[in-house]
This record gives sequence, C-alpha cells and structure tokens, in this order.
Amino acid sequence: RLAKPTRGDDGTREEVEKVGGELELAAAARDEVGKVALGYKTSLKTLRSNKSKLVLIANNTPPLRKSEVEYYAMLSKCQVIHYSGSNVDLGLACGKYFRVSMLTIIDAGDSDIVRNQPEA
Repeated sequence: RLAKPTRGDDGTREEVEKVGGELELAAAARDEVGKVALGYKTSLKTLRSNKSKLVLIANNTPPLRKSEVEYYAMLSKCQVIHYSGSNVDLGLACGKYFRVSMLTIIDAGDSDIVRNQPEA
C-alpha cells in the first residue's frame, strides 16, 4: 500500500502522493541507509547522544511522547518528519512485522534521504 486513496474533485478515486514520499523514505531507510534505530527508547538514546540525523514519527504516537521527541530533536538540531500512517504502516514500510512508533536515522550511508528533505 503506497498511498491512501482519496476522492478527487471530480469524484474519482486517485492515489495521493505522500509528503516527501514518506513510505518510500521509510522503506529506503531500512534498505540503503547505513544505521537506523527503531522504536521510542532507542530513538531517545540517539537523540540525547546527538547521533540522529532524521526522525520519523507515526501519526498515532501519543501526543506527550511526540512532543518529548520533538523537544529532544530541537535540542540536537535534528529534523522531524510526521509520518502520515500509523505505527503498523510504518513497521510494514520498514519491512518488519511489528509496530514501529518512530524511526531514527543515525547514519545516512549510501542514501541521500537526509539531503532530500526540506529544512524545517
């Protein structure tokens, strides 16, 4: 599932492009990126140690947890992307069969994911 179908102006179903191709970004994060941390606890550890380059947060992450991660990302000058899918969708996009609330890119490796994202 690459995008959620929505109704267009003319009433036909069309595929909506996600901002920055988030699903492709998450899939590429597991394939091409050098080092990735999955989950809340490991994301906080990498943010506190200032190793994170980019953070993807699922849309159904609790608001308090989301604001905590955003605060740590602001302190470490790391970019945050709010993933429009749920934690189940983010886990499947990463190629895992479990839920992933957030994903942190530590090392970009061969990919240019961090450079492709607009600065916030």
